[in-house]
Order: sequence, then C-alpha cells, then structure tokens
Amino acid sequence: MSDLVETCRSLGISFRIAPDLNTLSLDRVDVMQISGVPLLEFKEVSIQGWNLAIKRALDVGLVLAATPILLPLALLIALLIRLDSRGPALFRQQRVGRHGKLFTCYKFRTMVVDAEARLLELAALNEADGPIFKMRKDPRITRVGRFLRRSSLDELPQLWNVLRGEMSLVGPRPALLAEVEQYAFWHRRRLEVTPGLTGLWQVLGRSNTTFDEMVRLDIYYAEHWSLRMDLRILLQTIPAVLLSRGAY
Repeated sequence: MSDLVETCRSLGISFRIAPDLNTLSLDRVDVMQISGVPLLEFKEVSIQGWNLAIKRALDVGLVLAATPILLPLALLIALLIRLDSRGPALFRQQRVGRHGKLFTCYKFRTMVVDAEARLLELAALNEADGPIFKMRKDPRITRVGRFLRRSSLDELPQLWNVLRGEMSLVGPRPALLAEVEQYAFWHRRRLEVTPGLTGLWQVLGRSNTTFDEMVRLDIYYAEHWSLRMDLRILLQTIPAVLLSRGAY
C-alpha cells in the first residue's frame, strides 16, 4: 500500500481510499463521506512552488538583517568555548535534510571533544523515547555548553546552513542518519520539508514531548504551512528560549 501511495503522489494523481477506521491514523489524511461511505484523501505538503520561494526569501532576508548584531555575539561565544575546554569552537555533524539529502550541520561545541565516542556508555540512561538521545544531566556537556544549550545559542552557526539553503529558520529539526534509519514509514513524512532552527515542537514543549508527538507536529506544519505560521512560530520561539522550556 505504501508503494502505491508514493507512486500516485509522485505522478500527481489524486486518489481516495475506503479505510478501516478502527486502524486509521489521521496525521496525513482528510476524512470525507460520499453516500455514507467513509473515504480518505491524502494531504500534500504545502511548502512547494511559490510557497517555497516565499519561505526562502523570508529566511535569507531575516538572516542578513540580523547578521550585524549576531556576528559579534558569535565571535564572543567562540572565544568563551575555547577558554572553557579543549577543542574547536564549532562542531560539525552530518544531518539528514529535505528528501533525505545529507548535509553538514554547524553548531557551537557544547560537549567534550570525545562526546560521540562516549555515547554508547550512556545509552542506557536515555530519557527520550524513539530514536533520539536526551539526558538532563549529560556528563559530556561543558560548563559553557550547558548555558548555550539552555539558551539555544549553540544553534547560532546554523544560520550559515540557512543561507546555504540546507536549512530554514522554521521547520522540523534535522535528524541524524542513525535516527532516520530507525524511523517508521510514517515518520519519514517529516523529511519532505527543509529542516529548521525552530518549529512547532520547540514552541510547544521541546524535550517534554514524545517522539511521535514531535513527528505529528512536524507533519502538521508541513501540510498547513503559511507565512503567518512561520512568523508566529519565530515570535513564540523567543519566550520559549528565554524560559528554557524543555531545554537540556
């Protein structure tokens, strides 16, 4: 069934299916009735065509406007990281972008240099569900790194990814390849849009939400995008960051 769905969508064929409502997930469909028979119609991602062009223009315009203010801040953060612990100020990592394309994601380093090698030691202490790792008192995080994470300033270098078109200001968070390999089929729907610095997940709970809830929020965003929604999420991100809601 999944192959049929994707084939029809790639060919631009509109279709409806008579479902078993007892096993139905409503994340991707609109339910309707014809002569009393329940039918469902698969939703399309709204961020394409002119919508994608408008979203891209917003990203580039806001990043360029903020650069004179954020660049001195970024240089100060880089200096503090180097003074606090051994290693580079920037952390580079392969992430999965739109349509599964890999790209190099930039962040300020918030952990010790051998953090990835020590991940297996901490796997049993994972506090998140699904294919992601979260730990409130992760011993790999440095002193400056803990502040950067709670304030989300560690993600400031990702503005370079936004300018390169690999990320957007608003969208699903970019996943690791190892995480994507554990996705259920419906989870992959979140890969149909460009990943972002912030999104519905961040403003509605961040680490306090389950993985499936996060994916449903990402899918809802992809299917209901509007310029107003992006601006609203960006504004709501400010208090979410200042109050450190769900951040660790």
